[in-house]
Amino acid sequence: MTEDPFSLAGRTACVTGASAGIGRSIATALVRAGAAVVGVAWREALLDEWMGDAQSLGGRTAAFAADLSDIAGLKAVAQQVSALLGPPDILVNAAGLNPRKSADGIRAEEWQRTLDLNLTAPFFLAQALVATMRARGWGRIINVASLQSTRAFPNGIAYGASKGGVAQLTRAMAEAWSGDGVTCNALAPGFFPTELTAPVFDDETAARNAAQTCVGRNGRLDDLIGPVIFLASPASDYVTGQILHVDGGFTAK
Repeated sequence: MTEDPFSLAGRTACVTGASAGIGRSIATALVRAGAAVVGVAWREALLDEWMGDAQSLGGRTAAFAADLSDIAGLKAVAQQVSALLGPPDILVNAAGLNPRKSADGIRAEEWQRTLDLNLTAPFFLAQALVATMRARGWGRIINVASLQSTRAFPNGIAYGASKGGVAQLTRAMAEAWSGDGVTCNALAPGFFPTELTAPVFDDETAARNAAQTCVGRNGRLDDLIGPVIFLASPASDYVTGQILHVDGGFTAK
């Protein structure tokens, strides 16, 4: 282990969903911890905005705009990402979609796009990037799971199915690759104010969710920084296949 087990100096990371919300917060946190970071998202203007903010911190950053739900294009995305700052040591799969449709109302194309972006893309992007990690004998894959990985919420059937899959995918990836030094874990955030969760924060639902936690409040994006640095760094060398709920104790009650 390095002298500072939480240092990411000399590491390169790829963060999907880096244009907004949780993905953007994670990408910036990895820059602050010393990693070179490639942000990937489909909204190029917001991605460039993130890169400008991250570069002001003095870090090495790059951005690549791509639609990750285009599964056939993921090998090309991996090649482009690796060409920008070098093959990543760390992959964070934070891009996601929640159509918020009922079981009766969800359409086949909405279901498929949700599974493609939330579940299929994280695996095949990791599959395309893991060879270099294995050759080096060190790598970190961090997926973003959810409270809905284990709980059913209204109008969440497609999202919940995808995030339940992410939890099992994380364990299966850990089984496949951890023997070669590539660990795989997942963060499962509680309720955080982001573009994706805006409908939950529009009414009294936010207060009810806060009351359900052990700490008595909803999440702040800064609450994710410590957990993600832990999972991305040598500090977590012996941690793999785990789902870390960063939810203020919501799932404990």
